[in-house]
Amino acid sequence: MSTQHVLTLHDLSPTDIREVFETSAQLKQNWAAGIREPLLSGHVMALLFEKPSLRTRVSFESCMTHLGGSSMFLGQDVGWGKRESIEDFSKVLSQYADVIVCRAFAHADVEDLAKDSSCPVINGLTDYAHPCQALADLFTIQETHGTLQGTKLAYVGDANNVARSLALGCGKLGVEFVIATPPGYEFDDAFLAKLLDECPDFQLSQTTDPREAVQGATAVYTDVWASMGQESERVLRAQAFADYQVNDQLMALAPANASFLHCLPAHRGEEVTADVIDGARSVVVQQAGNRMHVQKGLIAWLLASTR
Repeated sequence: MSTQHVLTLHDLSPTDIREVFETSAQLKQNWAAGIREPLLSGHVMALLFEKPSLRTRVSFESCMTHLGGSSMFLGQDVGWGKRESIEDFSKVLSQYADVIVCRAFAHADVEDLAKDSSCPVINGLTDYAHPCQALADLFTIQETHGTLQGTKLAYVGDANNVARSLALGCGKLGVEFVIATPPGYEFDDAFLAKLLDECPDFQLSQTTDPREAVQGATAVYTDVWASMGQESERVLRAQAFADYQVNDQLMALAPANASFLHCLPAHRGEEVTADVIDGARSVVVQQAGNRMHVQKGLIAWLLASTR
């Protein structure tokens, strides 16, 4: 039996995602009641990180502790891909750990890590995908609005790793998705072809007009205009995205019950105003908290002996 990895949401079926959400909701309910059932007692998680992190690192470490397991943080000192080959590194590390969470710059490196790993590898963020973020985001919309059926997610900003993962998650769960982005920053043809081949009935649209995108939206989402590794493009991107700020005027065009989401960290005054991100319709704190709960559900789903 092949090892189950979660490198992108292509690795999970709609049924898989719903099962993860059901487990996450139950574990979150238990957590709120003070119950920390040691489902994964004796299990070890390795956190292999090239990039700095708050939410990804702390949420994964916390959820593994809540499940009765332990985690170890591995930084640059372990020499992944430098002191020895990724192949050798992966074969050895996966003997020590029950699950590996990798946060890397290049998606190809995580794919190479998973190729030779005998334990599950979870993508904690790469330049191509951020599957755990998208799972938490969709779980938050479901939690906030009661269902994902008949919902619409409007994404305003760069078609980056978060946007790709959100689009794929929406396609699998039947959520309408529209992205508003400047010309030249939209999804590439190869990604769209693969997405629509896997989700042929997906209601997906792209526009250059954020006002059009938010109309009828259940949730409005944005992210920073320049992600980690794109610092040299920050001035150019600030000019390109100047008309794509999520502010009170834009949110006024969305339905009154529309939520606002952001994966954080945010640059207030750039992609979003303080009035919106700190306002009554913002669920960014709940959304960040759900990173822990959904990742807990994902790990339990991957590793629990009952699966």
